[in-house]
Amino acid sequence: MENIIRIKNASFYAYHGTMQEEQSIGGKFEADIDIYTDFSEAAKYDDLHRTINYYNVYKIINKVVHEKKYNLIETIASEVAERILENFPTIKKIAVRIRKNNVPVGGVIECVEAEVIKENAG
Repeated sequence: MENIIRIKNASFYAYHGTMQEEQSIGGKFEADIDIYTDFSEAAKYDDLHRTINYYNVYKIINKVVHEKKYNLIETIASEVAERILENFPTIKKIAVRIRKNNVPVGGVIECVEAEVIKENAG
């Protein structure tokens, strides 16, 4: 059985971007995570230890977003996906979307988003 656990719109203030102003002033970033796993046993027994604890997933996202400055949201998305897969071997596939608001493109856009989809090798 395949189930999906979703984290939507986790928000962070961080200092990522290719421009010096972005890395010194910072901005708002958001993350969506789709975790493909089998949580049927957890649901059957109502047991957190048989599923993916999204509190621990959030801590990984938060750590990646704040531990260093990245130029690209593509890099952040890839790093978040890798770290989550490393920590949760029962995840079959993960989709990570990172959004950057207030992007300096010389025009008005809501956000820019990068998505990475990875499958667990194991």
